[in-house]
Amino acid sequence: MKIILPIDFSDNSLNALDFAIALAGKRDGEIILVHVIEAVFDFASQAAVAMESMRDDAESEMQNILERYQPSNLKFSTIIKEGTASISVTRIAKELNATLIVMGTQGSSGIKVALIGSTTINLIKESSIPVLVVPTESNAREIRKVALALEFATHEEKFIDWVIDMSKRWDRGLEFVHVQTSSNFEEEPGIKNLENFLAIQHPGLPVKIHTFYAKTPVEGLDQFLEENEKVILVMCHEHKNLWEQVLSRSQTIEMVFHSKVPLLVMV
Repeated sequence: MKIILPIDFSDNSLNALDFAIALAGKRDGEIILVHVIEAVFDFASQAAVAMESMRDDAESEMQNILERYQPSNLKFSTIIKEGTASISVTRIAKELNATLIVMGTQGSSGIKVALIGSTTINLIKESSIPVLVVPTESNAREIRKVALALEFATHEEKFIDWVIDMSKRWDRGLEFVHVQTSSNFEEEPGIKNLENFLAIQHPGLPVKIHTFYAKTPVEGLDQFLEENEKVILVMCHEHKNLWEQVLSRSQTIEMVFHSKVPLLVMV
C-alpha cells in the first residue's frame, strides 16, 4: 500500500502521519512525504534566496522525521516541490500510482476548517484516488472501525469493494450507514440489495447496517457519529446530494463532525 502524505511539519500533519503508519501495513507499506513550498515574492532575487532557505529547512525537517520513524519497518521516501499544494500532491499521487492520500486538517477548529479551506477542497476535487482527512483531535490508536455511508447508487459497488479490502488490511471492523429521509418507514430496498451483493461478492463477511431516519442525510450521520466516535467515516464524492449538503452548509459541517472523526472521501 502506497500512501501520499502532504506534510507542513505541524502537529496536525504529524498526527496524520501516525494514521498513515497505522494504515500502511507492516510488510509492503510505503509512505511518501510530500512538502510543497508555496511562496510569492516581489523580486526574483528575493524568491531565489527565500526558496533555497525554505528548501533547506524542509530537507532538515524531513531528515528528522525519517530518523524518528524509520524503525517502523515501513518504506519512507520524501519529495519537496515548489508550486500549488493541491495540484502538486494530486499529480504526484497519480504519477506514483498511490493508493491513498492522508492529510491533517489546518487550524484548531478541526475538520470544519479543513473542509471549508481551499487547499483541502481543491485536493479532494482534483484527486483521482481516495483522500483521508484527519482532524487534530483524532488518535490513530483509538480507531476501531470503518463506517461507509451509502445512498445505494449503482456507482457505489467499486467503493464497497475498496473499503472492504482496506478494512481487512487495516484490521478494523466494517459497518454500513444509510440515512432514510422519506416519511415511509418501510425497509429501504437498497438494504436488501446490499445484503445480496455482499453475500455473493464477499461471502462470510460480517454485515452490520445502520439505518437512521432523519429529515436530511446530514442529520442522520450526526446521529450515527453521536453513538460512534472511534470510527473512520467514509463518504463517496459522487454522492451529489449528500456531499453537497455537507460542503455547502458550514453550520451543518460543525454539527455533523462535532466528534471530529476522520473522513475518508472516495473519488
